[in-house]
Amino acid sequence: MTLLVAAFGGALRFIRLGEPRAVVFDETYYVKDAWTMLQTGEPRNWPEFLTRDGLDYPVDTLFAQGDTNRWLSSAEYVVHPPVGKWCIALGMKLFGGAGNTFAWRASTAIAGTIAIIILIRVALRLFGNLSIALSAGLLMSVDGVGITLSRTGLLDIFIMVFVLGAFDLLLMHRDWARAKLRARYAIESRRRDARWVPDTSRRARRVWRVRSAQAGDEPDGGHGQAMLLDSRGPVIAFSWYRAAAAILVGLATDVKWSGIYFMAVFCVISVIWDAWERYRAGYRSWLSTGLLCDAPLTAVTMLPLWAGTYLAGWASWFMHPDSYMHDWARTHPGQGVTWLPEGLRSFVEYHREMWQFHTTLDAPHDYKANPLTWPLQVRPTSFYWEKLGGHPGLCSLAPNSQCVSAVTSLGNPLIWWLGSLCTIVGIGIAIARHGDWRIWAVLAGFLGGWLPWAQYLHRTTFTFYSIVILPWIILAICYVGDAVRRRVAGGTWRIVLGTALLPICLVSVFFYPIWTAMPVPYEFWLSHMWFQSWI
Repeated sequence: MTLLVAAFGGALRFIRLGEPRAVVFDETYYVKDAWTMLQTGEPRNWPEFLTRDGLDYPVDTLFAQGDTNRWLSSAEYVVHPPVGKWCIALGMKLFGGAGNTFAWRASTAIAGTIAIIILIRVALRLFGNLSIALSAGLLMSVDGVGITLSRTGLLDIFIMVFVLGAFDLLLMHRDWARAKLRARYAIESRRRDARWVPDTSRRARRVWRVRSAQAGDEPDGGHGQAMLLDSRGPVIAFSWYRAAAAILVGLATDVKWSGIYFMAVFCVISVIWDAWERYRAGYRSWLSTGLLCDAPLTAVTMLPLWAGTYLAGWASWFMHPDSYMHDWARTHPGQGVTWLPEGLRSFVEYHREMWQFHTTLDAPHDYKANPLTWPLQVRPTSFYWEKLGGHPGLCSLAPNSQCVSAVTSLGNPLIWWLGSLCTIVGIGIAIARHGDWRIWAVLAGFLGGWLPWAQYLHRTTFTFYSIVILPWIILAICYVGDAVRRRVAGGTWRIVLGTALLPICLVSVFFYPIWTAMPVPYEFWLSHMWFQSWI
């Protein structure tokens, strides 16, 4: 079932992937950078115009027509790490090179399809219900931000798939830690010298009853009340799942620096989960062990792997002596971090320049969007909009109308509006339940992928950056949906599920042409602009 849903979502991403045959939005940076990296090892500068037949043309126009080898010899100043562009370059290598627009976008389409598979597995691990999990995959499949970012040679889709994969691995670590804790507790609690202390928390009685039912007898030495074993339990800070998660977040950071925030949030949430599982297993020193033992060991495990992965992503920059600022330290003696070797001193200074760029970028742009508005899709990004000659495609239905083609990175409004509402409702549900570890799974993407942008409200940002929180928008819907499912009969749940999914899918059918550059009559395009801010 997972593969069937992924195949459906993949079809929406791969069909007509080569359209439009033009450099779309920031493909002007990332696709051309990826191509020169593939050819020379490092991004190269390009002229603004090229001459053909005695006439000057914009370089992007000729690049889209297959004139792809006119780069300059000088290294380009790029403001994002290299891994995302290497991913695009891999697609070019495998699918026909820069002369094929399909190849520009093949890697992003593959990443978007993989994200559907991972999200289904995440939802199944969180909620343990097939209908919820498949619904999550379907929502990812039909969302407009997911579709447009999967069909355009930009970087943000790679951040999303890397951090979503890391999150799934941390859920696997949690399951592994729970199994290890309970197995050790089953042994230690039956020792004759086991010591017990009363559990005085509000949840104590409820937790004790659950443990009693699971164990088949009283796990407290027969005290007849909730007790905790006076022991720390096993070390659970390291697992291969957690190590792999650190590597994936390192790769996300090597696409864009916004991956750093996910690293911080994921580490904290994972440690909290470990501590809570100690308590649920029945150990007394769960909080102190979590803070004083698990947290430092987790940092020692994850941070070096994350940092090492990030540094490895810059291998090509270190290897090529003509890369941008490679020799800065040699030409600027006594400047920068002087105690570092020359190569690392240049590397650090390059990063200082990148940081300066990212924190001060305030250039005017027609589609600049306040980060606080991203979850509501207030100002979507127009990637591409062109008037077409003749009446191809759907334009043939309106021969008297102007024909246009558009790629508008606008999420399915019903998904984003419902997901934003469900996030708030989900917090209320978790409070009513006196706590639910899964609410942190729902909020993780918001904390790591959206909230940090609140400190850069002055910066030039775009709504399509919200692709990184799309999985968690969907998980918020799943969280509330699971709460409903648990309280209604099976037949009622199927009606509720169908009633929710049908209009969402119909809205996606309606918007799909303007997500994928289909030729449509101007009036048809205009009918999708529900608000002035969408134009």
